[in-house]
Amino acid sequence: MAQWSDPRVTGTQSSLAGVGTAAGDIAVDAGLRAHMLKVYNYMASGVLLTGIVAMLFAQTELAQNLMINPSLMSWVIILSPLAIVLVMSFGQNRFSAASLQAMFWAFAVLMGLSLARIFMMFTGESIAQTFFATAAAFAGLSLWGYTTKKNLSGMGTFLIMGLIGLIVASLVNIWLQSPTMHWVISSVGVLLFAGLTAYDTQRIKSEYFYLQGAEMIGKAAIMGALNLYLDFINMFQFLLSFLGNRE
Repeated sequence: MAQWSDPRVTGTQSSLAGVGTAAGDIAVDAGLRAHMLKVYNYMASGVLLTGIVAMLFAQTELAQNLMINPSLMSWVIILSPLAIVLVMSFGQNRFSAASLQAMFWAFAVLMGLSLARIFMMFTGESIAQTFFATAAAFAGLSLWGYTTKKNLSGMGTFLIMGLIGLIVASLVNIWLQSPTMHWVISSVGVLLFAGLTAYDTQRIKSEYFYLQGAEMIGKAAIMGALNLYLDFINMFQFLLSFLGNRE
């Protein structure tokens, strides 16, 4: 007959349960670290690819002509990255991880073509300084979002509403061409994408615990990298409005 009241048996069972829980926690922590490392590797590789493409394309005669005489091709280059983001965001459940990865790299290349103009508008030194300032700010904000115990989910709605307002204000200022409004938009943009960096990092971390299967984890890593990439690039562009020295 089993001795369920025997304290030695109970103690042994509790110890085994504790060991099992600890082992599970270690496995989850290791999996989370690997997942976040993959996210950051994708994101950093995408930013690097965009920078290389932008720098090389800016030196071509085609880029110079498009800068001086905007055409239909200019709008295709500008809007195609947005189209890919929309396709990836709304179709991520239908696409495989390999397809999403291919679209991510295509997006990074097209963003490079779109951002080539900054190498023709600003000095290389100011671009480099702004890039490293953005990288330092991004690293600190993302680290805080990953480690903080504060729940940042409440920021999400506020940040998205602010982002929509920022887009509307930017479109309006295309016609107004107001320097004051441009300065306000750039200031708000830096703050918004700083907040989104911390928020998205915590969201990516939290979503990991609900992922099941290698394919779903692979998709989540790519989409997480896309979100952080957008946070970084937008924060860089808004900071460049303040720190960049024009050619």
